[in-house]
Amino acid sequence: MEEKETTTKTRTIPLIPLRGLTVFPYMVIHFDVGRERSINALEEAMVYDQLIFLASQKEAEVNAPTLEDIYEVGTIGKIKQMLKLPGDTIRVLVEGISRAKIVEVLQETPYFKVEVEERSYSQEVEMGEETEALMRSVLDTFEEYVDISNKISPEILLTVAEIEMPGRLADTIASNIFIKPLQKQEILEAFDPVERLEVLYKILLEEIQILEIEKKINSRVKKQINKVQKEYYLREQLKAIQKELGEDEGLVEEVAEYKEKLKKLKLPKDIHEKIEREIDRLLRLSPASAETGVIRNYIDWILNLPWKKETKDSLDIKKSADILDEDHYGLKKVKERILEYLAIRQLSKSMKGPILCLVGPPGVGKTSIAKSIARSLNRKFVRMSLGGVRDEAEIRGHRRTYVGAIPGRIISSIRQVGTKNPLFLLDEIDKLASDFRGDPASALLEVLDPEQNHDFTDHFLEAPFNLSKVMFITTANTLDTIPRPLLDRMEVIRIAGYTEEEKLNIAKKYLLPKQIKEHGLTSETLQVSENALIDTINYYTRESGVRNLERQMANLCRKAAKRMVEEEVKLIRIAPNNLKKYLGNPIYRYEMANLKDEVGIVRGLAWTMVGGDTLSIEVTPMQGNGKQVLTGQLGDVMKESARAGISYIRSKVEELKIDPEFHNKKDIHIHIPEGATPKDGPSAGITMATAVISALTEIPVYKDVAMTGEITLRGRVLPVGGIKEKVLAANRAGINKVLLPMDNKRDIEEIPQNVKKKMEFVFVEHMDEVLEHALKRGENNEN
Repeated sequence: MEEKETTTKTRTIPLIPLRGLTVFPYMVIHFDVGRERSINALEEAMVYDQLIFLASQKEAEVNAPTLEDIYEVGTIGKIKQMLKLPGDTIRVLVEGISRAKIVEVLQETPYFKVEVEERSYSQEVEMGEETEALMRSVLDTFEEYVDISNKISPEILLTVAEIEMPGRLADTIASNIFIKPLQKQEILEAFDPVERLEVLYKILLEEIQILEIEKKINSRVKKQINKVQKEYYLREQLKAIQKELGEDEGLVEEVAEYKEKLKKLKLPKDIHEKIEREIDRLLRLSPASAETGVIRNYIDWILNLPWKKETKDSLDIKKSADILDEDHYGLKKVKERILEYLAIRQLSKSMKGPILCLVGPPGVGKTSIAKSIARSLNRKFVRMSLGGVRDEAEIRGHRRTYVGAIPGRIISSIRQVGTKNPLFLLDEIDKLASDFRGDPASALLEVLDPEQNHDFTDHFLEAPFNLSKVMFITTANTLDTIPRPLLDRMEVIRIAGYTEEEKLNIAKKYLLPKQIKEHGLTSETLQVSENALIDTINYYTRESGVRNLERQMANLCRKAAKRMVEEEVKLIRIAPNNLKKYLGNPIYRYEMANLKDEVGIVRGLAWTMVGGDTLSIEVTPMQGNGKQVLTGQLGDVMKESARAGISYIRSKVEELKIDPEFHNKKDIHIHIPEGATPKDGPSAGITMATAVISALTEIPVYKDVAMTGEITLRGRVLPVGGIKEKVLAANRAGINKVLLPMDNKRDIEEIPQNVKKKMEFVFVEHMDEVLEHALKRGENNEN
């Protein structure tokens, strides 16, 4: 039947604001009243006709609402029962009677009193087909809601199915469903029954949709929980079985610990899955199985690597420069290159670490400067010596199938240092060897390539590890033995030997104070004069670096300490006149420039592993049949240079006024003193040729001239290496004039200023120029 509005009635009635609650007509509900104004309103209602107006607050949090905080439409209710609770709270049972709307507020204290307009409907005409269809749709939808919700008793369906009036049906369903207070208020404010049904129908459809989504989520979560519970149950069973068998009870806990660690590492998906499979295999294997130990070792290695951990670089250039200067004297080029790297890192965070190769003689500070670089960058330092390493597995590790397999020393060192961006020093890279166990130099190709090392794969790990954040520094004494592909991946920085002045500064500022401190002395108890240090450098050491010099400093300190204890001396002063007393007789003598100009003796310059040296090349022609005798442990390249020089002389006999048949009539003996020392290389070419020409022409060679350069068959002079070391050696030997190839002119920049001032440099392109400056042509020798 259709409900039709018949009457409008006005009532004056007390009001109770409800928090988070909406009361509908035909609804019986109890709630607690505690606010003073609400209790006053209840008492007022009980005095008269037990009627109360119940309207919801817009915001439940408001404790002392005003009329603006309360909805205008509410429900007139009849108080059925009141019960006083402890703490001044009243529990009241109310039955909803009808909707009403506030027309006027009569008072707000001591309780709300309002005038409301009540609308009632009477059943007069039969319901139309549309209303009937709407009621059926609402009932079906409500039934579906009850089915999905699981919060409402299905018995309510029997009650609502018997209701024939659309308005009452809507109110009964609205009072039983779980929806937001705002949605309930929307239904309450729909005075027209059909409109009310439509609002309810729309809300029910929305709620069903939300409930279905919730059901899907709950189902998914439940499955996951069930899986976890199942795994837990099975693990507990497994523990019980293992306990019964007397096997390792802690294996399950160990696996759980591994999985927790793996989760925290947040590795790439493929590596994560691989390690997880290995961890799961531990549970399936018997603890007595040999493979259990292999898998456990593998997992420990993987989980203890610093996949994400790195130190923050110190990018303060000034501070880094101070640290480098504090630790090392000189080495300007190396320091400059490090500061350039720091400057670029400050501007660009993504720059790959350079791979520097420090090349120089022993004892010049290659290893110690790498430590200083690490300190200036605030990076951890790790060193790996490659001297004599023959096995490729030292770099790349062994496969897990081998007994006792471990990762290579690259990965092992990174695990040990605990960060993924240390400064990694590969010491003595020129001493790598290779045999049947592989070629370690080739294994280093991937490690030292910034384009490849971001996914370096160790044979043991079988998982890529990022080495691109590591700053690799390599050291070598010579580049000759480093394979070209490996050398190509590195930026070579040459560290030449120290000059006498530099050694003196290093001894004064670093070596002597360090040794004095280590031997329990002080600068007040032991004083070494500057001249004594210079004599120590010149006569007790012969090296490019300062390693032996440091040993001699330690020797001085030991002897001084012994004398102090034995003789109870308070202060010891060491000067050149008493140096011999502490260090013994001089170990070395420098081969000084010849005392006079001589025929057939020319001073050559050589580069050795310990720095530069001078060589006196002596030539004696003898009657014979043209044999060439070369002595002094000369290598093949040096012998070939001598032959090339003689061939050049033969082509120039007329110009040089030499007997054209000298090669048939005379034997030429070329000897380089210090015969026990092996010598090789092309740089003595012009020296030997000059000595032969001097011997054949009997023209003396200037005593204070030294030379170096390769010779060709046509007499051209080609450039050679080690110019700085050779010039320093000439300076020590008292040479005033040095002949150098023209193409070596650029190398003069590296020579210290104080040495350049003392010496004269002549750059030559042809043997004619060499002879012009080397041979002392007198009045009787106009060749």
